[in-house]
Amino acid sequence: MKKSKLNVLPENPELDDGSKVVLSGRFPKWLHRKLPAGSELWKTRAILKTLHLPTVCEEAKCPNLLECFSKKTATFLVMGKECTRNCPFCNIDFSATPKPLEKDEPDRIAQSVQALGLKHVVITMVARDDLDDGGARHLANIIHETRILNPETKIEILTGDFEGKTSSYDTVLAAKPEIFNYNIETVRRLTPKIRHRATYDRTLSLLRYICDHDSHQKVKSGLMVGLGETADEVKETICDLYDAGCDIITIGQYLQPSRHKFRVKAFITPKQFEEYANYGRSIGIKQMYCGPFVRSSYNAAALLDEKK
Repeated sequence: MKKSKLNVLPENPELDDGSKVVLSGRFPKWLHRKLPAGSELWKTRAILKTLHLPTVCEEAKCPNLLECFSKKTATFLVMGKECTRNCPFCNIDFSATPKPLEKDEPDRIAQSVQALGLKHVVITMVARDDLDDGGARHLANIIHETRILNPETKIEILTGDFEGKTSSYDTVLAAKPEIFNYNIETVRRLTPKIRHRATYDRTLSLLRYICDHDSHQKVKSGLMVGLGETADEVKETICDLYDAGCDIITIGQYLQPSRHKFRVKAFITPKQFEEYANYGRSIGIKQMYCGPFVRSSYNAAALLDEKK
């Protein structure tokens, strides 16, 4: 049996600032997980299939998929399964001309949230640069319909940058999601290599705009590590996100979703993740969630509860 390309890594280096990393031909022990037990996983799959709803869990090959589905939770991927951006870290399909928006999608999302009994739902989206508002009105409709059918459910959204159009952000913010998440993804130096069209400074500018729009709006952002960044660069990014007004920061290990995508440069140790979390708290970040399997929407409901 051939080894996965994901597990074939270069020689063990140290990062530029001397931080220790782990590189080997196999995943380190902290990246091995037990399969979850129970039948809820199949019930979740059945509900999503019946309502024809894709999830970012499946499309992006999230390592937490089985765990989350077994807990009857998922992160909905709206506006289609094709993205108008082609970021080298992301497994979602690229298309410059994706399919039209589905008018009944807001209702199907709302029904799925009800069927799963979700008290906290995370809704993310593909980039839709083909639309004049980037899909902002459609996303606002999804929030409205979800809230009508599920008035007690907390709604967290994970958006793109809408090409920097603050009017699109105004449209989504007017729908009043409980958490507004927009990921910075990586450190400044690596942004041109990792992100397609989005920029580091525009990300910070839009996060500031969200914070300034409503002082009560909870704002969240996250980044991946293991892409070749240094510990000092990660700390610089944490500082930049703090200055932009973020309440919650997530940091997780990047895992190459296919051999065609950006290659893993390092497996970051749990100790290093703990150091990042402690650093963020020390400068005033209200909630740091850092670890090898952490993703933007992973255990999102628990994070909101902790922040109360």
